[in-house]
Formats: sequence, structure tokens, C-alpha cells
Amino acid sequence: MKIVLFVINGLMNFKEESMKYLKQSLQILCLLAFASSAFAQTHEVLMKNRGTGGPMVYEPDYLEIQPGDTVKFIRKHKSHNAASIAELSPAGYPGFMGKIDEEIEVTYDNAGFYGIKCTPHYAQGMVMLIKVGDASLPESYRAFKAPGIADKRFQEIYARIDKR
Repeated sequence: MKIVLFVINGLMNFKEESMKYLKQSLQILCLLAFASSAFAQTHEVLMKNRGTGGPMVYEPDYLEIQPGDTVKFIRKHKSHNAASIAELSPAGYPGFMGKIDEEIEVTYDNAGFYGIKCTPHYAQGMVMLIKVGDASLPESYRAFKAPGIADKRFQEIYARIDKR
């Protein structure tokens, strides 16, 4: 009988230690999950009729961010949106299209370059580029011909990237 009680007591102690270890592990995992999201940043981009770069602009028109960061597109004037450009996005990226006059937040989880346009003002040059993480500008981006003034603005952004 003493042996049975000894074994049961040992199992109870083992169970308590296991539960204590499991609880500590869960607490550490929760802290790590919270910490990783705490380091992510939100960057603001203004959608404007006129800015330092001229008419129909995003300010800034180029951002360098880290995976997990969010970009908030803020409407400063009417009739603007933010939408991804399929030809200037990494392969497999599903893209997004904000509604006209909608402020939208987009989180970028994967490294790469992402082209953004204002749908109604694309040909007028309302574009920007976002670099996420450690990425190199693909040559296909330079070869892509955006409509109207947008192409000129992208070439100016590429020239600034080359100077870095």
C-alpha cells in the first residue's frame, strides 16, 4: 500500500511540474507574439492634389519599411485612392485596391518592392514605391512602362534608389 501511495504522490508531483512548465511556456510564447507585433510600425502616406513633388502626389513617394509594418494611406484631398500595381509587385502578391476617398491600411509581410497608384490619377503621375525589408529592385520594374507622367516619376524614384 505504501508503494502505491508513493507512486501516486510521485505522479501528482510530476503532473504539477509538467503543468507549471506548460504554463511558463505559454506565457513566454504570448510575450514573444506580443513583442513581435509591438516592433511593427505604421507609416503614413498622404494622398494629395498638390505637394512638394507637384500635382497629384503621394507624400512620401518612396518608403523603406520592414516586414510586418503597415502603411496607412491618408486622404488629404478628394478623389484619391491607393491600389497596388500588379506589374510592380512581387510574384504571387494578391494586391489591393482601396475605394475612392477611402483611407486604407495595408500590412506588408514579405520582402520586395511594391508599386502603388491612385487609380483615377495614374497617368497624371500619382504613384509611389514601397521597399519592404532587404530587397533588390527587379530589372523588370525598370523595363515596365507606366502610363503618362507615372513612368517619369517612377524613373525619378529609381534614380534616388540608385544613389543610396
